[in-house]
Amino acid sequence: MKKGYVENIEARTLGNENFRQVLYTGNQIQLVAMTIRPGDDIGEEVHDDTDQFFRFESGSGEVWIDGVCNKVEGDFGVIVPQGAKHNVINTGSTLLKLYTIYGPPEHLDGFVAKTKAEADAAHEHWDGVASE
Repeated sequence: MKKGYVENIEARTLGNENFRQVLYTGNQIQLVAMTIRPGDDIGEEVHDDTDQFFRFESGSGEVWIDGVCNKVEGDFGVIVPQGAKHNVINTGSTLLKLYTIYGPPEHLDGFVAKTKAEADAAHEHWDGVASE
Protein backbone atom coordinates (compact mmCIF):
# COMPACT_ATOMS: atom_id res chain seq x y z
CA MET A 1 0.00 0.00 0.00
CA LYS A 2 1.34 3.42 -0.97
CA LYS A 3 1.87 5.84 1.90
CA GLY A 4 2.60 9.54 1.48
CA TYR A 5 3.68 11.03 -1.84
CA VAL A 6 6.76 9.78 -3.70
CA GLU A 7 7.35 10.78 -7.32
CA ASN A 8 9.78 12.54 -9.64
CA ILE A 9 8.27 15.98 -9.00
CA GLU A 10 10.26 17.68 -11.75
CA ALA A 11 8.97 15.26 -14.40
CA ARG A 12 5.44 15.45 -13.02
CA THR A 13 5.51 19.27 -13.03
CA LEU A 14 6.98 19.53 -16.53
CA GLY A 15 4.40 17.03 -17.81
CA ASN A 16 1.46 18.83 -16.23
CA GLU A 17 -0.81 20.62 -18.74
CA ASN A 18 -3.43 21.77 -16.21
CA PHE A 19 -3.60 25.24 -14.73
CA ARG A 20 -3.96 23.64 -11.29
CA GLN A 21 -3.75 20.00 -10.24
CA VAL A 22 -3.72 18.96 -6.59
CA LEU A 23 -1.27 16.07 -6.34
CA TYR A 24 -1.37 15.34 -2.61
CA THR A 25 -3.10 16.69 0.47
CA GLY A 26 -1.93 16.06 4.03
CA ASN A 27 -3.49 17.45 7.17
CA GLN A 28 -0.97 20.31 7.31
CA ILE A 29 0.51 20.49 3.80
CA GLN A 30 -0.59 20.27 0.16
CA LEU A 31 1.29 19.76 -3.13
CA VAL A 32 -0.10 21.33 -6.31
CA ALA A 33 1.30 21.36 -9.88
CA MET A 34 0.54 24.41 -12.02
CA THR A 35 1.00 25.54 -15.63
CA ILE A 36 0.54 29.24 -16.39
CA ARG A 37 0.20 30.30 -20.02
CA PRO A 38 2.14 33.30 -21.42
CA GLY A 39 0.53 36.57 -20.31
CA ASP A 40 -1.62 34.83 -17.68
CA ASP A 41 -1.35 34.85 -13.90
CA ILE A 42 -2.76 33.08 -10.84
CA GLY A 43 -4.63 36.20 -9.77
CA GLU A 44 -3.74 38.45 -6.87
CA GLU A 45 -4.60 36.77 -3.60
CA VAL A 46 -3.94 36.68 0.14
CA HIS A 47 -3.92 33.55 2.30
CA ASP A 48 -4.54 34.71 5.87
CA ASP A 49 -3.71 31.34 7.43
CA THR A 50 -1.40 29.71 4.87
CA ASP A 51 2.30 29.94 4.02
CA GLN A 52 3.14 29.05 0.42
CA PHE A 53 6.27 27.79 -1.35
CA PHE A 54 6.71 27.98 -5.14
CA ARG A 55 9.29 26.00 -7.12
CA PHE A 56 9.66 27.03 -10.77
CA GLU A 57 10.79 24.29 -13.16
CA SER A 58 10.64 26.10 -16.52
CA GLY A 59 9.62 29.40 -18.10
CA SER A 60 10.01 32.90 -16.71
CA GLY A 61 7.84 35.33 -14.85
CA GLU A 62 7.32 37.58 -11.88
CA VAL A 63 6.20 36.91 -8.34
CA TRP A 64 4.74 39.96 -6.66
CA ILE A 65 4.74 39.94 -2.85
CA ASP A 66 3.20 42.93 -1.06
CA GLY A 67 4.00 45.22 -3.99
CA VAL A 68 7.57 43.97 -4.55
CA CYS A 69 8.38 42.41 -7.93
CA ASN A 70 10.66 39.36 -8.00
CA LYS A 71 11.84 37.97 -11.36
CA VAL A 72 11.77 34.16 -11.51
CA GLU A 73 12.73 31.39 -13.95
CA GLY A 74 13.40 27.66 -13.87
CA ASP A 75 15.15 26.46 -10.68
CA PHE A 76 13.92 29.42 -8.58
CA GLY A 77 12.11 28.96 -5.27
CA VAL A 78 9.92 31.54 -3.54
CA ILE A 79 8.21 31.57 -0.15
CA VAL A 80 5.15 33.76 0.39
CA PRO A 81 4.33 34.20 4.10
CA GLN A 82 0.75 34.07 5.31
CA GLY A 83 -1.07 37.37 5.00
CA ALA A 84 1.06 38.64 2.09
CA LYS A 85 -0.72 39.86 -1.05
CA HIS A 86 0.83 37.99 -3.96
CA ASN A 87 0.53 37.07 -7.61
CA VAL A 88 2.50 34.93 -10.06
CA ILE A 89 2.60 36.23 -13.64
CA ASN A 90 3.98 34.48 -16.71
CA THR A 91 5.91 37.26 -18.49
CA GLY A 92 7.68 34.89 -20.88
CA SER A 93 6.76 33.43 -24.24
CA THR A 94 6.58 29.80 -23.06
CA LEU A 95 4.56 27.95 -20.42
CA LEU A 96 5.52 28.70 -16.80
CA LYS A 97 5.71 25.32 -15.05
CA LEU A 98 5.80 25.18 -11.27
CA TYR A 99 4.65 23.37 -8.21
CA THR A 100 3.51 24.96 -5.00
CA ILE A 101 3.25 23.72 -1.44
CA TYR A 102 0.62 25.16 0.87
CA GLY A 103 0.78 24.81 4.63
CA PRO A 104 -1.98 24.17 5.62
CA PRO A 105 -3.86 22.98 2.49
CA GLU A 106 -5.79 25.45 0.33
CA HIS A 107 -7.66 23.37 -2.29
CA LEU A 108 -9.90 20.30 -2.35
CA ASP A 109 -7.91 17.08 -2.50
CA GLY A 110 -7.64 15.84 -6.09
CA PHE A 111 -8.99 19.09 -7.57
CA VAL A 112 -8.05 19.67 -11.23
CA ALA A 113 -8.71 22.84 -13.24
CA LYS A 114 -7.59 22.69 -16.86
CA THR A 115 -7.72 26.51 -17.20
CA LYS A 116 -7.56 29.57 -14.98
CA ALA A 117 -11.18 30.35 -15.86
CA GLU A 118 -12.19 26.89 -14.65
CA ALA A 119 -10.26 27.40 -11.39
CA ASP A 120 -11.77 30.86 -10.81
CA ALA A 121 -15.32 29.59 -11.46
CA ALA A 122 -14.95 26.67 -9.02
CA HIS A 123 -14.60 28.82 -5.86
CA GLU A 124 -13.47 25.66 -4.09
CA HIS A 125 -11.57 25.55 -0.79
CA TRP A 126 -10.09 22.71 1.23
CA ASP A 127 -12.75 20.84 3.20
CA GLY A 128 -10.44 19.13 5.68
CA VAL A 129 -10.22 15.85 3.75
CA ALA A 130 -6.68 14.56 3.15
CA SER A 131 -5.40 12.18 0.45
CA GLU A 132 -5.10 9.34 2.98
